[in-house]
Amino acid sequence: MSPADLFDLMPDMAVFARVVDAGNFSVAARQLGSTPSTVSRQIKRLEEALATRLLERSTRKIRVTESGYQVYRHCRDMAAAASGAVDAAGQSSGKPQGRVALSAPTAYAKSVIHPLVPAFLAAYPDVDLQLVFADHDIDPLDSDVDLVIRATSQPPQGLAARPLGRVRWLLCASAAYLRERGVPCQPRELAHHDCIHLGETADDNRWRFTRSGETVTVAVRGRYIANHAGARLEAAEGGLGIAALPEFAARDALASGAVQAVLADWEMQARAYQGPVWLLYPPNRFLPPKVRALIDYLQAQLAERT
Repeated sequence: MSPADLFDLMPDMAVFARVVDAGNFSVAARQLGSTPSTVSRQIKRLEEALATRLLERSTRKIRVTESGYQVYRHCRDMAAAASGAVDAAGQSSGKPQGRVALSAPTAYAKSVIHPLVPAFLAAYPDVDLQLVFADHDIDPLDSDVDLVIRATSQPPQGLAARPLGRVRWLLCASAAYLRERGVPCQPRELAHHDCIHLGETADDNRWRFTRSGETVTVAVRGRYIANHAGARLEAAEGGLGIAALPEFAARDALASGAVQAVLADWEMQARAYQGPVWLLYPPNRFLPPKVRALIDYLQAQLAERT
């Protein structure tokens, strides 16, 4: 294949990488400002030029073939190199610009990061922000995400890490519920209350507390179980019981009086994510200004809360 032919294929390669990332033609077309039929023709043209089937198509989804995945890896790297070239140009000017992608656990992203977005976009009008809600671990070295927020006692090796505070868990209930059922003074008293827990594992209902070297574990039950922090908070506000919540999810409701803290002198040891929160990213000596701007902004905003 001649250099001229190769250059002609580069737009189709970039489109192919976008289709694989998006998972279907329609989503990719919307992201590219194109149409599904145009995107489909570009993929077909690329397959003909490379003499191989890249995708198995159905009416609703696509499947990447074995050879298609090998081609995708190179097309993805090509698109990343192009993005890097744009970043390098922006870095030389020192002005934050372009798209920056950040992933965070769903509840943390919604309650902590999302409210900070408007001020960041206002401060950096040439930067676009993509917030990825993900409860599974994303590797910034092997994804299109620039920054990852993760709660872990020890940040993984091979990544740069900046502290963003801690995730603590607590118990909350409405004043009406506590008036009717009483305020528990010891963790063991929770066994006689309606408790709202996650229900994601068989032992999620075994709540563990520590205080001054003492550890207490109590099996709780309740009529409502929900693995969404916002739903558990609303249930507590509605008087359905005592909910286990990350502090960041309950902060506003506690401040407004919609719920009250229960057993505040005990520390709850949650099985869900808790502990130090880290902002993780590849250890690149020269971070693009757009990424550096978001790192500094998040640290400045979240340091005030810890």
